[in-house]
Amino acid sequence: MRILFVIDGLPGGGAEKVVLTLVEGMISLGHHVSLFSLRDVLDYPLPERIDYRVITDNTRVFWRKLTEIQRRAKQLNDEIINAQHSNGNFDLVISNLHKTDRIVSQCHSLDWSKVWFCIHGIFSASYLGNKQGFRQWLKRQKISRVYQNKNIVGVSQAAVDDLIQQFHINARRTTQISNPFDIEAILKLANEPCELEGSSYLIHVGRLHPNKRHDRLLKAYAKTQLTYPLILIGKGNADYTEKLKLLTKELGIAERVKFMGFIPNPYPYIKHAKTLILSSDSEGFGNVLVEALICGTPVVSTNCPGGPATILSGNLAIGLAEMNEDSLAEKIILITNNPPTIEAKNLLDYGIIPTSLKYLALAND
Repeated sequence: MRILFVIDGLPGGGAEKVVLTLVEGMISLGHHVSLFSLRDVLDYPLPERIDYRVITDNTRVFWRKLTEIQRRAKQLNDEIINAQHSNGNFDLVISNLHKTDRIVSQCHSLDWSKVWFCIHGIFSASYLGNKQGFRQWLKRQKISRVYQNKNIVGVSQAAVDDLIQQFHINARRTTQISNPFDIEAILKLANEPCELEGSSYLIHVGRLHPNKRHDRLLKAYAKTQLTYPLILIGKGNADYTEKLKLLTKELGIAERVKFMGFIPNPYPYIKHAKTLILSSDSEGFGNVLVEALICGTPVVSTNCPGGPATILSGNLAIGLAEMNEDSLAEKIILITNNPPTIEAKNLLDYGIIPTSLKYLALAND
């Protein structure tokens, strides 16, 4: 089978990592996979035997922004035509991230029955939260036009439902497929040395961004009155980071909160933590929750729109908190003092091969 992934560059983000994991899984199953990147940005190693192409836009005229989508669509369309002329038609095309989706939606040579738009986040939170009135209406219209009568696959059912309901989409087909994880690789990385091994601490892993609600996390942590340090792994802009550090001083917890910045391999830190905490307002899926469970670390999360409620099911659901610091503090204390049993077999469905097979099945729908 010939599969094409399209994405707007490959910086070190979650959606980009998901795409490369799927590519690796499909190649290992014997399929021919092409990955077309719309920017020359690559922060991850590429799988072997991949057909990787960068489609750059070197236009420098001052009105380039006004014509960008149409221009980039023609460039991409030409590359797809050339690739199919040389090696045969693609059996499955998967577009990732909204800017890419806008461009792909204007590639007129595609067979739309074979194209799926992968929704990695909660669109209403990402695109409507800071807009009101006419600006919000206009944004809804622009997004709606991209996905009308298209095939939609979401990393969580909440991501699919949000797009359909908030933007009034009449989709061709919809489905939900959870993100893939290289379980063996995560376990191997988690066994690397960690200077915090043997100590007791809580941890949050994620970029320092307002949507992650570190303010809620810090206030909840202060309310727990736990003496375990709180480790924050992730980076953000200097102003936001400074605001968070100032908040730790105001709450009297500065001595117990450690900002460790970006760490290429966070898994040893996750493995040795007593509890991993997610405090977000929304999560398209919530990769770090699954990664923590794979490492054997109990988790607490706000029951925010997105994937956490799907991931934390059964006995793990006791770790879901309401979206306020009082409930979050209560759950942190509960899970830290009485961690639930983590069933490793329940995590196998998140593996690369099971997830890749689900995506490959889209070609036969």
